[in-house]
Amino acid sequence: MTAAVQGGLPGVLQRWLRKAVPATPAELAAALWSFGYFFALLAGYYVLRPLRDQMGIAGGTRALPWLFTATFVTLLAAQPVYGALVARLPRARFIPIVYHFFVLNLAIFWLLLALDVAPVIVARVFFVWVSVFNLFAVAVFWSFMADLFTSEQGKRLFGFIGAGGTAGALLGPVITIALSVPLGPHNLLIAAIVFLEIAVFCAARLERSVGSPQGQRHSEQRVGGSVFAGLSGLVRSPYLLGVAAWVSLLSFGATMLYLMQANLVSANVQGAGAQTRIFASVDLIVGLLTLATQVFATGHFLKRFGTGIAAAALPAVYVVGFVVLWWSPGLMVVLVFQVVQRWMNFAIANPARQVFFTVVGREEKYKAKNMIDVVVYRGSDALYSWVYDSVQALGLKIGAIALCAVPVALGWTLLSLALGRRQERRAGLQDGHAKEQSA
Repeated sequence: MTAAVQGGLPGVLQRWLRKAVPATPAELAAALWSFGYFFALLAGYYVLRPLRDQMGIAGGTRALPWLFTATFVTLLAAQPVYGALVARLPRARFIPIVYHFFVLNLAIFWLLLALDVAPVIVARVFFVWVSVFNLFAVAVFWSFMADLFTSEQGKRLFGFIGAGGTAGALLGPVITIALSVPLGPHNLLIAAIVFLEIAVFCAARLERSVGSPQGQRHSEQRVGGSVFAGLSGLVRSPYLLGVAAWVSLLSFGATMLYLMQANLVSANVQGAGAQTRIFASVDLIVGLLTLATQVFATGHFLKRFGTGIAAAALPAVYVVGFVVLWWSPGLMVVLVFQVVQRWMNFAIANPARQVFFTVVGREEKYKAKNMIDVVVYRGSDALYSWVYDSVQALGLKIGAIALCAVPVALGWTLLSLALGRRQERRAGLQDGHAKEQSA
């Protein structure tokens, strides 16, 4: 497999790949197809993200808590369907089905937007749909990665694979900035459709590139189990409950900051085009910073400091950011805070969080992980959006809300360190068991 890949490349490119990709020769093809898969997936999403944010404002910022709640309800309805697919179909079949379903949805949205059918209602439904799509599509991807790679491989490769997503996240905003005004935002959905189909192609090639007997067996076997095994697996495992709490606190910080940003942009920036470009510009800056970090630092950081320190880096940013926002609650501070926290999340904390799942069982990787990444996350979004709305109704301004959030971010930091210690112990036990079997 890998020899064929390397044999078809010029010598200079082969040497560059060996330096840039922290993979062994046997892992190279899988790492490159994973990179391409995530690149196409996030390029499609980041074409849609600024449009979603603008439509959220177009529907009225007061409606945002309702939109977060609608997203959570939609995910609850979709979860059993996803659980049934995972239980009954092998990985190589249910992954393309999920993405082709999203492509069909995008085609319907394009038609409705092109015909200007009920624009406010469609805008709100589109906001909910993109929020659902983002979590489901990315959760399926990372479940696939946790199923393919071990904890040790994840520490080396997840930064590089994440860089593929970051490169896609860079391309998406560039397309949006360049084409949203001349072509009209709704025509950007066509570009997103193309990227999703490329992602499906890369996923299929990734399945073929897996050279280990274990990887091929997993590709052909059903995950099995109950449709609702994700919930039962979650509540039985203190470790997974801790990861779920981490994800909920991630939602707390992101939701608080997102609603602060939405209110300040709505109040200070006029015009859908200008608002969309601000959101796309934030995405572009985050992508540039993240890509540089993932290529040159993420793998080394995870190997040197471990998953606990890496996961704790994000809540530490929130502690500092909320304190600064309490001191100076302005639009520019919010935008800078948004850039820094998303940079730290994508470059350092998210790869660490994905490594957390390499030490659980295969069913948990697809079902409990999806429950955490999708239902817990969006349920927390809905909860915290109403918390924000309530404290705002009580008269608290952005600075006061930020100050109240600081102790929560501190607790999140301590949880990160504890989870890192548990993950390292589990990985050590798995390595010991693997050595006993090979002896």
